[in-house]
Amino acid sequence: MTTIRSSRPGEGERAVEIWRCAVAATHFFLASDDRQAIDKMVCDFLPKVPLWFAVDSNDYPMAFMFIDNGHMEALFVDPACRGKGIGAALVQHGLSLHPDMTTDVNEQNPQALGFYKKMGFKCIGRSPLDGQGRPYPIIHLKYIDV
Repeated sequence: MTTIRSSRPGEGERAVEIWRCAVAATHFFLASDDRQAIDKMVCDFLPKVPLWFAVDSNDYPMAFMFIDNGHMEALFVDPACRGKGIGAALVQHGLSLHPDMTTDVNEQNPQALGFYKKMGFKCIGRSPLDGQGRPYPIIHLKYIDV
């Protein structure tokens, strides 16, 4: 059984671990130097922000989501837990809080783009660079209830 709950003090390390595993399994397009730079930013950032965790019956975090002002900044699922509806459960939780939620996805990650489209997100724009000015195009998405 999956439960969605707020992060607690001291759980930042687990969020970073989930992020690293998920990126290793899905972000093959990242250059090694870029991945190391992003890793440092993530290690500094994730432990400091309020996250939503999807936890198992033992309260062990399997995935997390970060939403800032109605924009889902991050959604990462431990690869060992993928395909079980955990990411979808987090997105549904986010949509219950922010019905017009937006998010961004790397264009080079077609699996994630397909997931968001399946969840009801529509493309509303594209940027040729990521938020740090790196050459990783970003697709901007918005949930549109039909």
